[in-house]
Amino acid sequence: MSAPNAIADTEDFEFEALAEAVNYRNAIINEFKSHLSGRILEVGAGIGQTSEAILHLSGVEELVALEPDPRFQDGFRTRLPAVRFIGGTSQDLPDGEFFDAAVMVNVLEHIEDDQGELTRMRHILRRSSGHLCLLVPARPELFSKLDAHFGHFRRYTRADLRDKLTLAGFEIVSLHYFNFVGYFAWWLRFKVMQNMTFDIEHVRLFDRRIFPMVHALESRLMRPPIGQSLIAVGKAM
Repeated sequence: MSAPNAIADTEDFEFEALAEAVNYRNAIINEFKSHLSGRILEVGAGIGQTSEAILHLSGVEELVALEPDPRFQDGFRTRLPAVRFIGGTSQDLPDGEFFDAAVMVNVLEHIEDDQGELTRMRHILRRSSGHLCLLVPARPELFSKLDAHFGHFRRYTRADLRDKLTLAGFEIVSLHYFNFVGYFAWWLRFKVMQNMTFDIEHVRLFDRRIFPMVHALESRLMRPPIGQSLIAVGKAM
C-alpha cells in the first residue's frame, strides 16, 4: 500500500491560503460536534488547523493526532505542542488504543486503499461504538489537475461513500453533500480554468461573505443535491 500523499506533487497543500477559511473550517466541526466528546483521534492532522477547532469543543477530553507526512510534523508540534502526536498512520497506533470518535477531514482521498482504511477505523472505534466523522471531496466530474497535484486518488459520490462505510461495518448516521456554491467555484476555477493555486483574497472573500449565507441555508433549510464535498458520520457496529 502506498503512503498517503505519495503521489502528491506539492509540499504545502496551500495551507497559507486555507488558513483564511475560518468559517468554513468551523462549519465542518459544527457538523460533527454532537459526536465529538471524550477521546478523539484525528487522522491526517496536517499542521493542526482543524485540530485547533476540535480542541475548542467543550466535550473533548483528549485529542490524539496522526500525521504520516514528515513535511508537516514540525509545523503541528510547533502549533500544538501539548497535543499527543504520532508521526504515522492508523497502522502505527499502539495495540489496545480506543477512541470515542475519529475525524478525517480531506484525508481519505489521499489513501489508495480507502476501503482498508475505513475497516481499520471501524476496528479502532468498535470498542466504544464510536463515530467516524468524515469530510471528503465530492463528485468525480470535478476531478482536476489540482486534485492530482494534491495526491487525490478520487472524488466521491454519495452512493460511493455510503457503500464503502457500510461495507466497513459502519451504520450511517448522516451523509450529505456540503458547500453547494463551492461545487461551481471549483468547477470554474480548477476544472475549466485549470488554476493550480488558491488565491488568498478569493478564499478570504468566499469565507467571510459568501460561505456563511450558503451554509446557513444548507444546514437549516435543505441539504444540497450536489456539493464540493461530502460529509458523513458513521457509527462503528
